[in-house]
Amino acid sequence: MRNKLKVYRAMRNLTQEQLAEKIGVTRQTVIAIESNKYLPSLGLAFKIANVFDVRVEEIFINDQEKEE
Repeated sequence: MRNKLKVYRAMRNLTQEQLAEKIGVTRQTVIAIESNKYLPSLGLAFKIANVFDVRVEEIFINDQEKEE
């Protein structure tokens, strides 16, 4: 699974720290999500999507769907 979190964060001029505060995680967690080293829970993915007022699918891309 890939994500566009860094792109959406840049469009809103949010730092990793600011986003982390909004969604209740550490900056390190945001870094791990952006670098695809950590897959957020569904609840956290919804929190992230809500910050940017978009659907979860717009930020998180399921590579497996394309293969099927």
